[in-house]
Amino acid sequence: MRRGIWLVLLFAVTGLQAAYTQTGMKAGLIAFYNVENLFDTINSPDVDDIEFTPQAPKRWNTEKYLDKLDNLAGVISGIGKEEGLPGGPHILGLCEVENRNVIEDLVNHNSLAHLNYGIVHYNSRDARGVDVALIYQPDFFTLTASKSYDLLLTGSSGEEYFTRSQLVVSGLFMNEKMHFIVNHWPSRRSGARASERLRVAAAQLTRSIIDSLQLADRDAKIVVMGDLNDDPRDASVRKHLRAIGRESALKPGDLFNPMEELFRKGYGTLAYRDRWNLFDQIIVSQSLLGNDYSSLRLLNARVYTIEAMTQDDGRFRGYPLRSFVGDQYMAGYSDHFPVYIIIVRGVEGVEGVEGVAA
Repeated sequence: MRRGIWLVLLFAVTGLQAAYTQTGMKAGLIAFYNVENLFDTINSPDVDDIEFTPQAPKRWNTEKYLDKLDNLAGVISGIGKEEGLPGGPHILGLCEVENRNVIEDLVNHNSLAHLNYGIVHYNSRDARGVDVALIYQPDFFTLTASKSYDLLLTGSSGEEYFTRSQLVVSGLFMNEKMHFIVNHWPSRRSGARASERLRVAAAQLTRSIIDSLQLADRDAKIVVMGDLNDDPRDASVRKHLRAIGRESALKPGDLFNPMEELFRKGYGTLAYRDRWNLFDQIIVSQSLLGNDYSSLRLLNARVYTIEAMTQDDGRFRGYPLRSFVGDQYMAGYSDHFPVYIIIVRGVEGVEGVEGVAA
């Protein structure tokens, strides 16, 4: 997909940052990161978090907690540097955070404190107290509204229970109205096929939120992000969320999923039994596509990895270096790699940029 050949060449020759500077384009960095059980060390009576306390087999303590914060903050601060965008994500969705306190500890870390991240977080009704959240740099985003949507599921025995809620955050991103939906869909713990209906229910909730936003404004700029526990080609994403990886196949109201092309090329964010999955995805509305760079448009999508985040030897070499394997402490980061997109806005005389790149 060609969008301004001369600017493509400029990117190739001089790099992204130089291209932004020379053309006067503005770039926004939006990311998502499953931080794998960012729990404090305190046993909270209203949630099942005993696993992450000093008395439990994991021996989760202050030293390990601070090590994890160091690791996560280092990763977050590095996202975008290879694209010529230092300073961390302007918007970052998070999942597997226990409460607001751990998010505050993260954004106040020495590596991130200077970015003055604002926080949007609601306590979910999940039994383990695992939440989603969004943090943002106030220089790029002005918050105007937020809401948490409960997801009620039915178990195999007919019992009803709540899982992770879905977070909707609205505001002005780079002075343009935009909506962000942060997700953590139900896991595959009982098997992919047996649990599929749970992720379909999550997808249907997300889709209903999108439908409401588009009913109010058919050209609404919407970014859906999260650990979907399904790959881009699975039915929950393609059929029920209506997120498609080919622009030519999009119908009115469909979403564009740039992660599908990455998945086709073999990229993943987590690995299990020698197979890579791309569960962590950032998906956009069609209003962020096209060649009119007088407003924000999608440039590319990436999976972010650095050597320190991966296992360096053994059978699982190259896999994400996680905090624990069972109860064995690995002093790692997360069992997921983060993902990000870059969106850009041009200036008069700039015809466009190359489309989504792997």
